[in-house]
Order: sequence, then structure tokens, then C-alpha cells
Amino acid sequence: MRPFIRWLIRLHKWAALIIGLQVLAWVAGGVVMSAIPIEQVRGEHNIAEPVAGLDLTGVRSPADIAAEAGIEPSSVELRTWLGRTVYEFGRNGEASLIADAVSGDLLSPIDEETAIAVARADYAGDPDIEAVTFFAEPTWESRRDTPTFRVDFADGEGTRLYVSTATGEVVARRNDAWRFYDFFWMLHIMDYGDRSHFNHPLLVWSSVIALAMSLFGFILLFPWLGRMISRRKLD
Repeated sequence: MRPFIRWLIRLHKWAALIIGLQVLAWVAGGVVMSAIPIEQVRGEHNIAEPVAGLDLTGVRSPADIAAEAGIEPSSVELRTWLGRTVYEFGRNGEASLIADAVSGDLLSPIDEETAIAVARADYAGDPDIEAVTFFAEPTWESRRDTPTFRVDFADGEGTRLYVSTATGEVVARRNDAWRFYDFFWMLHIMDYGDRSHFNHPLLVWSSVIALAMSLFGFILLFPWLGRMISRRKLD
């Protein structure tokens, strides 16, 4: 029995050496994720109340507007946008487009001034805007596969709203709480790239090693308890 125990102790120590820091990162990530309200991470407390209802006065057929614009849509959505009624035309393999549902004018891609108007309409308060930046490609922070304008607010929370140039919508809300949370999320799922995959081989094998370490420690607990009980009986 003793050779087996010694062998198990060695395995336990090596497993702890290999995976110990990652286990610590998992625990720290769990603390952060449970301590920070997810609503704060998502910036939901800064989202303005949505405008209720659709004004259907003068709204034209989406088929007519799509034909005039030379669009072959794969989907159509009617919605309110900056006080006007618009159609959003989805297109297979291409960026979506928005068009005025009354005049038929295409509104995509939106410009910087319009992106600022969208961001201000989305934000519940009225803080100053620090900067506006255009990104043609996804960033580590936005992770949205569409060109965007990033509007930075001076609200003390580091809020950044990403507005799609194609649909004119806020596609990502980021703030200091999100960035802190996201760092620990990266450590938690061990995806140091786009931080969205949690079933990759590195995580799977790390989990297996951590499980083995825990099982070895649990098994080693029983001989230790046996010795403690024996000592108490002798005393």
C-alpha cells in the first residue's frame, strides 16, 4: 500500500505543479464573476429607455424599396431608428443595409455624425464625448464582424459604444467593469485570442489534470485521516 501512496503523492505534486496557477486563476475568476453584477458589466444601467411603438404613416412595401435600391434581401425587419421608421435588409454574405421605410432612401453606411447621434440616443445620461474612432475590422474589445464607430463617453466609467456602420445599431457596450471582467474571463476559459471559445484542447486537458489533482488529493485524505484517528486513540 505504501508504494502506491508514494506514487500517488508524486502524481498529486506534479499535477499541482503543472496546473496550480491555472486553478488559482479559475478560482479568482469565479470570485470576480460572482462579485460584479452582470448588469454593470453589460452597461445596462446606462441604456436609455427604448422608444415604444412604430409610426406606420406612409410606410411603403419593403419589396418596392428593395427593388428600387437593387437589393435582394434575405430578411427584412421594420423598426424605429433615430425617430424614423426604417427597414433593415439582411443580405446573404454581405453587410445588412437600412433604408427609410417612407422615402426609400438608403441610410447605410452611416457617417460619424450619425454614429454619435445613435450613441447619444442609446445612452441614458448626457456626458461629454471624449473621442470617436472608426474601425474597419473587429477589435479585441468589440469582437463584432462589422465596421464600427467607437464612441467614447467621459462618464467616469470608461464607457465605449460601438455603432455598426451597416445597421446603425449599438452592437457592443464596453466599460471599465467589462474590461476587468473580461480579463478574468480570458484566464478562466484560457482563450487568449478572441476570448470566446471554451471547449478547446488546452482548456479540456487543463481541466482533466485539475480533476486528477483533486481526485489524488481526495484519495490521499483517507490515509491521513486514518493516521489522525489512530493517534487520538493512542492518546
